[in-house]
Amino acid sequence: MSEKKPAAPKSPLFRAADRAQLPEQSQQHPFNPNSEIRGHSLSDFVGLRRTGVHLLRIPPGKESFVYHSHQLEEEWMYVLSGRGIVEIGDEQHEVGPGDFLGFTTPSVGHHLRNPFSEELVYLSGGERREMEVADFPRHGKRMVRVGATISFFPVDTVQSFTIPGIEE
Repeated sequence: MSEKKPAAPKSPLFRAADRAQLPEQSQQHPFNPNSEIRGHSLSDFVGLRRTGVHLLRIPPGKESFVYHSHQLEEEWMYVLSGRGIVEIGDEQHEVGPGDFLGFTTPSVGHHLRNPFSEELVYLSGGERREMEVADFPRHGKRMVRVGATISFFPVDTVQSFTIPGIEE
């Protein structure tokens, strides 16, 4: 079995002028046709492997991904400009420049959307573990990601058991 070699070190400095020359990445969540996020993964440009930092934009009338909660990876968001509505559990809050959100694990369900006429710009980040488990309660699904492979399972078919002698 061959061992994966670490990527060549990148410069720890990534300038805004260099970022402006690169095309933005775009993502949409498969469970939400109104999901649209554009931006850059800043952490990738400097070679960070254990944490992700992303400069993201949500166009007017669009949403981030889908209402979800994390089991293993902490996540955070910091609003730079524009306004949005964040759902946290059963509550909704308007957010704007300077507002910070942090989701410890296991996290409460959350989702960010932009129903306003101006673009919502924010920094987002969190851990990059080899494995993550996330729940999508409004879709009745659980996601398991191992490395780059993502699998979804219907929650009503998940079977759980406790191993005797091991405390939670």
